[in-house]
Amino acid sequence: MRFFRLIYIVLGFTGLSLTTRGSEPATRGSFIFTSGGHKLTVWHYRPAGVSADAPVLFVIHGVGRNAEEYLNDWVALAEQKKILLVVPEFSKAEFPGEEAFNSGNLFDAAGQPLPPAQWSYSMIEPIFDAVRERLGSQRNDYMIYGHSAGAQFVQRFLYFIPAARVTRLIAANAGWYMLPELTTVFPYGLKGTILNEAALRTAFARPLVVLLGEADIDPQHHSLRHTPEADAQGLYRFARGHYFFAHAKAAAAALNTPFNWTLATVPNVEHSNQGMAPAAMQHLLPLSSLYLNQP
Repeated sequence: MRFFRLIYIVLGFTGLSLTTRGSEPATRGSFIFTSGGHKLTVWHYRPAGVSADAPVLFVIHGVGRNAEEYLNDWVALAEQKKILLVVPEFSKAEFPGEEAFNSGNLFDAAGQPLPPAQWSYSMIEPIFDAVRERLGSQRNDYMIYGHSAGAQFVQRFLYFIPAARVTRLIAANAGWYMLPELTTVFPYGLKGTILNEAALRTAFARPLVVLLGEADIDPQHHSLRHTPEADAQGLYRFARGHYFFAHAKAAAAALNTPFNWTLATVPNVEHSNQGMAPAAMQHLLPLSSLYLNQP
């Protein structure tokens, strides 16, 4: 009896450590993840003492593919709020050009549709499963934030992965947008993709925040796209964000479907992930403990 009591005590303390992690130091690292023929480095940071059910936040980098730098920008916030950070790196070798990264890798060079398993958007859900297994997370949902090209990724991920276990999405300072219009040709709209009205209804019901830096108004920014279609959305990012949100709200009204997106702005911030991150956290945290199917 004493032997079994000892086993019970040991197992009890083991279970307690998985739940509280009160004595564990902060951990930072990366692992290699493979899926759909792609290989990604996944950076992560866990603050000291966080629980196994701590909120999980995916951060999507911009066109520089500088995942570790984005991780650095969020570490202090992760410490303050006790969240687990996950920053996948979509390298130029694996996802060359914006067509393969932020536009999803939906089509090959000949314009033929690629299998969903090869989409860049399709990496997030299995990475979340890997995070749960490798890092001991017991979370059943996650949040996702993207800045600049990463915001474009998040905005489109919303449409193409409708069953994602995501509870909150933030697209911050996107350079241009894929409008929720079935009559506008991809990548500026949805025509030519697999999406339909049902997909739009699902997307509009998600809690997306379009987050804009009020000083992100440089029409000559070095990474800002200028094409007739992009410029029709505005000549700089702040204007384009307002244009996109207004079009999305009108599209939801035309479908007579719930619209759960929010437009928010950040004073005195230009095109800076580091500048946008604290404001983004204020929008993420209120819903960080919700699960996907809860009301």
